[in-house]
Amino acid sequence: MSEHVIETNGLTRFFGRNCVVNELNLKIPRGSIFGFLGRNGAGKSTTIRMLLGLLAPTRGSARVLGRDSAALTPDDRARIGYLPEGHHVYGWMTVSECGEFQRAFYNQWNDEIFHAVLSHFRLDMKTKAGNLSRGQRAGLCLALVLAPEPELLVLDDPALGLDPVARRSLIQSMLYVTRKADRTILFSSHLLSDVERVADEIAVLDRGVLRACCRQDTFRRQVRQFTLRYADGEPPPLPALTGLLQSFRTEREVSLTVANLSADDERALRALPNVSVEETPLSLEDAFISYVSERGEKSFFTKDLEGVK
Repeated sequence: MSEHVIETNGLTRFFGRNCVVNELNLKIPRGSIFGFLGRNGAGKSTTIRMLLGLLAPTRGSARVLGRDSAALTPDDRARIGYLPEGHHVYGWMTVSECGEFQRAFYNQWNDEIFHAVLSHFRLDMKTKAGNLSRGQRAGLCLALVLAPEPELLVLDDPALGLDPVARRSLIQSMLYVTRKADRTILFSSHLLSDVERVADEIAVLDRGVLRACCRQDTFRRQVRQFTLRYADGEPPPLPALTGLLQSFRTEREVSLTVANLSADDERALRALPNVSVEETPLSLEDAFISYVSERGEKSFFTKDLEGVK
């Protein structure tokens, strides 16, 4: 059994002349909770569809559960749970009928899990799926995905549009599937607080290019923010920082966000005369935003509007 549930080699997809995913090389360890991050249009959903064999790559390849994604068999797909964004259900079916319909496609079905997730979301078996709230539909879809006890659970922005209570229920139910060491979750989300709460490893996709792939705590350690404060006058010239992501200047201080800061650069920064240097811990969300935003010096947008009538 391979230690990696998913492996890609130069995975690339063009739509016309637009390269949406570019030479993606990715390895996702078995038993991990893997957060797939990126801005809208970064290529996350396209990548997921290629991994599941729902979309052919322009070039490159992907292997899922040891098999080429283009050749996944029905038995392979029965080992994969996929929850796309939108939480589609057949509105004319009751919750119970949705379960019976889904069950017919699987040799393995755990009714205990199915009913436990429904209970967690307070779903009535007799309710028409079309009458469920958005959060309840998400709960029903998750129950349908978890009941076959998939080895690999793939969630594409599953909490999109859910209220905080429904989001928390979704996360708790999602974690239930990884109670066994060989279960793996790949999920994309724009809600970085959810990713920070549960993900072991993350990958950052930016305009179709893989920019980072590491443990979450490693990423947060490597993206650092410093505030330089000076009493009066102009600040001294800053050292050239090769990993500088953003700088933000006010009258009395400069805020710097840096990736992969070397020991020499940090010493040079802290040695600036008449300047106090303070490091501010970053959340995963702050580190991610700094990493994928436009780089360079920033200012308050209201300052840019001064004098505009």
